[in-house]
Amino acid sequence: MKFVDEALVKVAAGAGGRGCLSFRREKSIPFGGPDGGDGGRGGDVYLRAEEGVNTLADFRISRIYKARNGEAGTSNDCSGAAGEDLYVTVPVGTTLTDEDTQELLGDLAHEGDVLMVVKGGKGGWGNVRFKSSTNRAPRKFGPGLPGEKRTLRLEMKVIADVGLLGLPNAGKSTLIRAVSNARPRVADYPFTTLHPNLGVVSVGIARSFVMADIPGLIEGAAEGAGLGIRFLKHLQRTRVLLHLVDICPPDPAADPVKDARAIFGELKKFDPGLAARERWLVLNKMDLLPPAEAEKVCKDIVRRLRFKGPVFRISGVTGEGTLRLCQAVMTFIESGDRPA
Repeated sequence: MKFVDEALVKVAAGAGGRGCLSFRREKSIPFGGPDGGDGGRGGDVYLRAEEGVNTLADFRISRIYKARNGEAGTSNDCSGAAGEDLYVTVPVGTTLTDEDTQELLGDLAHEGDVLMVVKGGKGGWGNVRFKSSTNRAPRKFGPGLPGEKRTLRLEMKVIADVGLLGLPNAGKSTLIRAVSNARPRVADYPFTTLHPNLGVVSVGIARSFVMADIPGLIEGAAEGAGLGIRFLKHLQRTRVLLHLVDICPPDPAADPVKDARAIFGELKKFDPGLAARERWLVLNKMDLLPPAEAEKVCKDIVRRLRFKGPVFRISGVTGEGTLRLCQAVMTFIESGDRPA
């Protein structure tokens, strides 16, 4: 199934049923009076978050969701049946925004979260409601009110504990393949990852966390370069960001330090709050250089970046250092303690 993380849909609640204009007519009761019942209320529309739904692709096909109208009232002072409410299933992690007002309506971040997005119209009054001491035979009734309508923008943000950040070909997909059962595409050219991938990383019995791999960023992503920054929203729910840096880029003229600073700059342009998130530096592809040279390059990168947070040296291909990294992440998630 194609990964889709944004969609526009129209939702409409049901209209209220019409009130009834009726008079009681029975043998031996010539002046029975009004007995028209009220109309039923229109159905509401709810959005409900459920596990197992991983994309908004269905909303690219079905774009209009309408609840049932209330039924009209009838004689004998019988109210019409209320319209059935409509529940629309969305992925966990979906945010809802009114497209016309740009108002954030809600964030369905947990399984089972339910939010009413439009309310059904009230049913019209039957003529029995208009009876009074001075008007014993009212011929008035209510038509029923229309239900609310809205155009919603749905945005899905994946639920993950750890997010991978870095340039294309920094080794993010290789890392998530090495530590989890996720199998994103891996190749020796940029932008092999075109949509986010999730992997569950296990570091012991009943100890695991979810890692998210998003398409790589390049300088100018905030202006639309490469795949832009549209996938950065999938990192907004993470506890910690792992910033992968290739210590041996294929282009000899490339500067890992300059590239790392550029990625962090794009992060700040997108969301200063995300830029302030806990971020660890992961120096990848240690296997491509002799140990002494790799250590020298790593020290130079950390010194020039003036990075004060945790630093890890790994190789996604050989698995070197990945266990220590995953254990440190698990400890941080469980207790909030950063590695020394």
